Amino acid sequence: QVQLVESGGGLVQAGGSLRLSCVASGRTFSTYAVGWFRQAPGKEREFVGTIDWGAGNTAYVASVKGRFTISRDNAKNTVYLQMNSLKVEDTAVYFCAVPPSAYELGTRSHLAYAYWGQGTQVTVSS
Repeated sequence: QVQLVESGGGLVQAGGSLRLSCVASGRTFSTYAVGWFRQAPGKEREFVGTIDWGAGNTAYVASVKGRFTISRDNAKNTVYLQMNSLKVEDTAVYFCAVPPSAYELGTRSHLAYAYWGQGTQVTVSS
């Protein structure tokens, strides 16, 4: 079982930056893909991006491409979501998640992920 803890959220003005962290338990974290999702009040959970195990290939939803970057430091069991040029519409609770098994590729569907963190609030003001 994998336990995930997100941190780094907060209040930032539009155009600003934040870096979220997702720290995982378990010694095999490097073999898991990690997805980032967000959920705004009254809206469904939305895929933000994912990073695969191994080579660390990434994929993003179109609305954040070029502004957000996912990276990982396997030695620290941590995945990061660097968010630049933040917009008011980026306001949401951000979650990281991993699939049920190692060596699976990251996907855009939240249904493919078995383990979730508690989320961290990101609020972007105008």
